Amino acid sequence: MRLATIRTATGHRAVRIDGDTAVETGEADLRALLERPDWFEHAAGAAGPVHDAAGLDHAPLVPSPEKIICVGLNYRDHVLEMGNELPEYPTIFGKFAPALIGARDEIELPAESDRVDYEAELTVVIGQSVRHADPAAARAAIAGYTVLNDVSMRDYQRRTKQFLQGKTWEHSTPLGPELVTPDELPADPADGGVLRIRSELAGEIMQDSTTDQLVFGVVDLVVYLSTILTLNPGDVIATGTPGGVGDARKPPRYLTDGCEIVTAVDGVGECRNVCRSVR
Repeated sequence: MRLATIRTATGHRAVRIDGDTAVETGEADLRALLERPDWFEHAAGAAGPVHDAAGLDHAPLVPSPEKIICVGLNYRDHVLEMGNELPEYPTIFGKFAPALIGARDEIELPAESDRVDYEAELTVVIGQSVRHADPAAARAAIAGYTVLNDVSMRDYQRRTKQFLQGKTWEHSTPLGPELVTPDELPADPADGGVLRIRSELAGEIMQDSTTDQLVFGVVDLVVYLSTILTLNPGDVIATGTPGGVGDARKPPRYLTDGCEIVTAVDGVGECRNVCRSVR
């Protein structure tokens, strides 16, 4: 099943995507849907108002998640290109909801940064509350997957050892367009399945890798994070980005006014965003 949050004339609506149509489930957004214990059965049987899928205005998949947890340095090829050693434990940082935009919205390039980078990421969305998960419970807590572009202001990110100030600028982080449940995928990463992940800047492939490069897999991350805090429905876990980021290139390649950045995971979907300067 494929689910999304769309903007309508009367506000956000959660929808089930059925090919060329989108059917409202009755909830305001995906988080509200996932907070139902019967969310899967409810969404599968929903028969609300219908929209043309080709004309949808995608909101951030989860407009206001309780938590946006990001994992840094989690692809072997990216760790090596940045000159680092493979980590013993996940590198964790956060974002806040005002950073999120829809999968087709414009990315804001702030006047304060001239080193704005892209990062394609396979992203987990939690479907049931879980704490101190073992691998089986972690797998069961995963509602599905989506795509996040962890747009990063590298100059601000590197001002200190903490990443946050370079990672959560407002209107900078595409999330979506859809939640894809594991049964929809030919290969579920929670079971060792491998998916291609890539980014394309102004028509040129920048990142092109596969999820078998992950240092800590999706189940590992849910187990680890649920040891620290309770993961709740609608929580977002961005699992890291592969090699090929702009900051590691020689010369570096950053996002500029008017360029289009595409971030995609095969079988899951793509974010396609034009960048706009707000100088």
